[in-house]
Amino acid sequence: MNNSITLRDIARALNLSTSTISKALNDSYEIGEETKKKVIAYATEHHYVPNRMAKGLKQGKSRSIGVVVCSLDNNFVAQMLDGIDKVSTDKSYQIIIMQSKESQKQEIACIDLLYSGGIDGLLISPACETTDFSYLKNLQESGLPMVLFDRLTDQIDTHKVGADNFKGAYDATMHLINNGYKRIAHLNTNTKLSISTDRLNGYKQALSDQMISFNPTYLRSCDYTDSHKLNEDLEEAIQYYMSLPEPPDAIFTATDQITTRCLSLLNKLGYHIPKDLALIGFTNTELADAMNPSLSTIHQPAFEIGQLAAEKLISLIEQKHKEVDFETIKLETQILVRASTQTVPTSN
Repeated sequence: MNNSITLRDIARALNLSTSTISKALNDSYEIGEETKKKVIAYATEHHYVPNRMAKGLKQGKSRSIGVVVCSLDNNFVAQMLDGIDKVSTDKSYQIIIMQSKESQKQEIACIDLLYSGGIDGLLISPACETTDFSYLKNLQESGLPMVLFDRLTDQIDTHKVGADNFKGAYDATMHLINNGYKRIAHLNTNTKLSISTDRLNGYKQALSDQMISFNPTYLRSCDYTDSHKLNEDLEEAIQYYMSLPEPPDAIFTATDQITTRCLSLLNKLGYHIPKDLALIGFTNTELADAMNPSLSTIHQPAFEIGQLAAEKLISLIEQKHKEVDFETIKLETQILVRASTQTVPTSN
């Protein structure tokens, strides 16, 4: 049962008009200091909470932002959400977070719910199943401001904020090459997302620049929409790699989930890292230092991605009728070198 008091309740108790109560609570110059103090004291004592929805309707805004991400069970996503939350709170917007679980169908259901709830704008990191963006384009054309973050596509013209995945993958592969590794495998996802293709292209470019031929047998993809399937795919990939006539001497992994699970599986299967196999990958886990061995990683500026995406969306919401030059912003990644890629002396 909702026992919260209304403006009308306060007005009745203090024998004032609801208009006076509203102005007093909004610190209007039209209301005397004594009246303001009396109204605020009563409102505080009785735990008055403003009706955001009613206020939003009056202003033509709900001051709420919908955020759709692939999964909440992900350290990188959590860091982006922190950035979004910081900016939104500072600008007096509330965020409503929903997860697609990598399903396009669930993604559409999430957006429908948010849109019908009257959000002012949408921040979205598309599901890996999403290849057709006409649904989002239709919403955008109907007047809903939106910004893409982390996972970007050329199919929508709006602000987009992510990491420089090509450069991050290039740097990771170059680091392995510079440490003497030449047979470098790449474990990616089975999606058409820009993050996957950019990372694959960065890996290929580094090999090409060092005159190392790209070997298709060293490229494997994993289904990471389901954790059980991901473990199966990873174990199969590692056993496949190590059964090759020339097994890889290093693996570059493309996502947070793949990187950390790959290290765990290699340990479980009895491989010594980096002696048998070096490992580096994209992950923002704070446990990389504590892993056995400590894990070399490509760190993405997750908080900053979220922060900048939220700033861009709020600027779209607040300048709704102005012409906007949309930007695609790719923030620099950082390579953090640890024990899993150290140079191993050769015995011959």
